[in-house]
Amino acid sequence: MVKANAYGHGAAVIARALDSERVKMLGVALIEEGIELRNAGVRAPILVLGGSYEGGYDLLVAHRLTPTVFRPEHLRGLSHVAKRAGVPVDVHLKIDSGMGRIGVLPQELDSFLDLLGSFPEIRVDGLLSHFASADLENRDFTLAQVRCFKDAHARMRSRGFRPRWRHLSNSAGVIDLPEVRDGLELNMVRPGIMLYGLYPAAWLRGAATLEPVLAWKTAVIHLKRVPPGTPISYGSTWRAPREALIATLPIGYADGYNRRYSNRAQVLVRGRRAPVVGRVCMDMSMVDVTDVPGVSVGDEVVLLGSQGAERITAEELADLAQTVHYEVICAVGARVPRVVR
Repeated sequence: MVKANAYGHGAAVIARALDSERVKMLGVALIEEGIELRNAGVRAPILVLGGSYEGGYDLLVAHRLTPTVFRPEHLRGLSHVAKRAGVPVDVHLKIDSGMGRIGVLPQELDSFLDLLGSFPEIRVDGLLSHFASADLENRDFTLAQVRCFKDAHARMRSRGFRPRWRHLSNSAGVIDLPEVRDGLELNMVRPGIMLYGLYPAAWLRGAATLEPVLAWKTAVIHLKRVPPGTPISYGSTWRAPREALIATLPIGYADGYNRRYSNRAQVLVRGRRAPVVGRVCMDMSMVDVTDVPGVSVGDEVVLLGSQGAERITAEELADLAQTVHYEVICAVGARVPRVVR
């Protein structure tokens, strides 16, 4: 899964690396994301999972993107373009097995398959669904989804459909439910967060060994020594309790460094933790480096990742922002350069 700019890591960079490793298929949410990868030279099959295609059926075919279908208008739109282009179109059919988001409802599958059968230019190359609770320790709902998927596959086969790819497991499913692949004759999984070295849930840490691939770094661009009582940043929400050395960083909420980190987060400077002080601005943030010896303009600052023996994790930042670590990494802004090392 390389949607959402490869979970903030840089879609083109990640997709090219996966393509060179001959990954069978890449997943995105939007047509625009698929086109970006094609323009970056990615040759692997690309599955578009979001289902928003209004006005984009020509683009799907032109850029060799495989759509996920679950609405009658998907079939009609693709059929029209396929006939005009004189080429068949491969699709993956999505069943809503319990996520309640998108997909054909189980009770509507037979009628949808009847309609699908009237469009010979559309080939069903895949069947998929999505786990809603695989990151929870209680498996009851997940196993109910497994049964729903198995039934949908059987009903498709009874009507002559033979989807080449069958996929259900997200990262949590890959880690915790490997046996599902055999029982359902699944032959593809969709690793997302785990692909980037993060666990979908804390309780899964012991079930796999993952290492984060992303570090988010900046540098000190200004230093100033201020007397006690000096206010820092908008609203004067922090005042120096003593004479303090304040470092300014060229990073802010426009870069995805959440405003909720104001007066709460820490960064790493010269292997030590230093607190963010004052409100995070659009383009800058300030940290108190009074207790970090020898700080200089130009010093590396780690926002996320390791420096020396210290580490700032995505989970730590997520707790501060009262969100999930997925959002922390996805939020890293487009103007932040991605450097491959």
